Amino acid sequence: MSVVEAAIRGGAITVLLLVATVLLRDRRWVRTGLYSALFALSVAAYVIASSPGFSTLDFRWRLPVGLAAMGTPAAFWIAVVAYFDDDFKPSLYRFLAWLGLVLLALWQVLSRQPIAYFLYHGLALIFIVLAIWQTFIGRDADLVEGRRRFRLVLVVSTSLYTAGIIISQWLLPGSGASAPFSFINAVGLLTLTFAFAAARLSIAAEEQFIASGIPVHSESLPREVGGGDSAVELAANEQDTALLKALHDLMRNEKVYREDGLSIAALAARLSVPEYRLRRLINQKLGHRNFSAFVNGYRLSEAMAALTDPSQSSVPILTIALDTGFGSIGPFNRAFKTHTGMTPTEYRRERLNGMPSAPSDPSPIPKSASLLKN
Repeated sequence: MSVVEAAIRGGAITVLLLVATVLLRDRRWVRTGLYSALFALSVAAYVIASSPGFSTLDFRWRLPVGLAAMGTPAAFWIAVVAYFDDDFKPSLYRFLAWLGLVLLALWQVLSRQPIAYFLYHGLALIFIVLAIWQTFIGRDADLVEGRRRFRLVLVVSTSLYTAGIIISQWLLPGSGASAPFSFINAVGLLTLTFAFAAARLSIAAEEQFIASGIPVHSESLPREVGGGDSAVELAANEQDTALLKALHDLMRNEKVYREDGLSIAALAARLSVPEYRLRRLINQKLGHRNFSAFVNGYRLSEAMAALTDPSQSSVPILTIALDTGFGSIGPFNRAFKTHTGMTPTEYRRERLNGMPSAPSDPSPIPKSASLLKN
């Protein structure tokens, strides 16, 4: 390995370890920081394992580093799901998926059987495809602008690069550690590492400000709270207030949330505003990261009111779900249980049997925007 390549790989490892350290340190405030940190550590292991001369090291050192590196595709998939799915929760099956890939890698290393080699690379490609799929689903409903950019620019490029490495190793075993592939791989890894670090740490800083209650953008504050004196700030806040009122009227009075397949593009068209502006408004003013969650708040509010209404006690739950805008009973039940901690049937039974009523209005309009109700 040349001195230049060693410097490139050393720089990539240093950056990845720095990113992992920062994300682990701030994991209490940074959403999904733990999973991004574990992915960064896996990539660091791959940078080491893919370097020329790694195979000459003592087996006791090579095995843990090599297994961590070979588990990178599964770690990448888990990190992508955790980052883009706002309802993500740690689960055993995702850990078992990662463990299965690592065990396949161990079988490949110890047995050197062709079937183990092909099974490992086939499963690794499946994880990359799943990561790409997760990147694209829900993008239209994503309200966090930085995360929307992160989806297309970095995640897709990382996915395609990783898939290319897997396919090349599949077709040309051992080529990754030989010139000139090793040097090209090192340069690509360093480039993606800097891009990943810049994007992830930038978004992590924004998430930490939000978690601390510190506004990232002054324009996200209401006029009477922001304290801005410039004409531009005043005009922007007045425009946002007018747009919030129009949005409130559409959702509360016209009940557009009942429409099947309501999208943020359709809602922006109804309000005659650019889609990016409505997305920013719902995210920064109302605190929603996902458009579906914003709409479902109104749907659940109406459904909860119907379930506690004695005059509607004989109305089937499916009818209530469909009337409030849910396309089927499955998504309704999942959203309802996530919000209330109980099924619609349990909620109706407890409320109609005289149990104290919990607040039944998960309105997406925050208390700070109560002026809209006047």
